[in-house]
Amino acid sequence: MPKQKTHRASAKRFSVTGSGKVKRAKQNKNHILNKKDRKRKRNLRKPAFAAPAQEKNIKLMIPYKA
Repeated sequence: MPKQKTHRASAKRFSVTGSGKVKRAKQNKNHILNKKDRKRKRNLRKPAFAAPAQEKNIKLMIPYKA
């Protein structure tokens, strides 16, 4: 059976933790940062986790990371 191809855009955006959760970055940290206060930008640095409903689809796209 041939190897699966990794969806490269997903591989750059998601990683899988040791417990199997899918880790992602938070949105809104890209541009127009001068109107966002310091506290908000600091909290956007912290990782977030993908919704359980999406985990299965994401793991299918990154088979060798999962």
